[in-house]
Amino acid sequence: MKYIRTLALALTSATALTPAAASADEVNVYSYRQPELIQPLVDAFQDETGITVNVAFLKKGMIERLQAEGTRSPADLIFTVDISRLAGVVDAGLTQPVQSEALEANIPATYRDPADQWFGLTTRARIVYASKARVADGEVTTYEDLADPKWKGRICTRSGTHAYTLALVSAHLAHHGAEETKTWLEGVKANLARKPQGNDRAQVKAIWAGECDIAVGNTYYMGKMLADEEQKAWADSVNVVFPVFEGAGTHVNVSGMALAKNAPNKDNAIKLMEYLASPAAQEIYASQNYEYPIAPGTEADPLVQSWGSFTADGLNLMDVAGHRADALKLVQDVDFDG
Repeated sequence: MKYIRTLALALTSATALTPAAASADEVNVYSYRQPELIQPLVDAFQDETGITVNVAFLKKGMIERLQAEGTRSPADLIFTVDISRLAGVVDAGLTQPVQSEALEANIPATYRDPADQWFGLTTRARIVYASKARVADGEVTTYEDLADPKWKGRICTRSGTHAYTLALVSAHLAHHGAEETKTWLEGVKANLARKPQGNDRAQVKAIWAGECDIAVGNTYYMGKMLADEEQKAWADSVNVVFPVFEGAGTHVNVSGMALAKNAPNKDNAIKLMEYLASPAAQEIYASQNYEYPIAPGTEADPLVQSWGSFTADGLNLMDVAGHRADALKLVQDVDFDG
């Protein structure tokens, strides 16, 4: 890529690393997000500032890597795609607070850490994809509905241990407690059409293929599928449904960022953080990734708006993250993926 250079990740031990040194014209990002998803933002930032952004895509093991690198880590900024992962790097002591008027102005308090350790960038709703041919309007309205025996053999889902699933289970825990959540998980498992597998797009493909009738997924995948020649048929086979928790709203999660504890290019990293939170960058997020921007005065892409409106669950995202360990235990207790 012209503007994104992948950091050298072949080195596997902290002793093999050389001490990180600050550069006047670069910033290093460790990202759970694939580089191509943020490249338009990186391009725009580099054009505006002349600062080179180096992105290392780490699908797993980010916390362990940062811990091994210690004070010699080259990482300046951490990107994640889930509140539990944001909370994870903070809880591991791998971030530092940022006080910025620009961040406070552009990121609502709901989507940033009260201690300024992490900041949300965009939101996505965890929705139900429902077969246009086999599911009637209004047939599923709540997350609790997914455990109704009427769905027996009709639900597809990804692994119960995936971060997106665990966040939804954590939210259920926060609303209903452990006993009801375990019963709910057992009900959902009993309704599965197949063993949990694949990503969110794979669930929609399964609906298209007639393997199941409904699935749970993130909103932005709908836009990604519609933009793909092969996957458009999958997307066209389903409706987007915004379920709610009983007495609450639709579950949402965030993509976000945090300043690395030992950032060698701290000033450049904060400049990038402030840019990513700006209305201009938020509009790029909205149009390129089909996510919901959070900066005041910004709107979702017209395609995203066409799927309908919803009221986000008022549950604090830190409460969701705080229930993650208990959610994982329940998923394992019911052998959800078995």
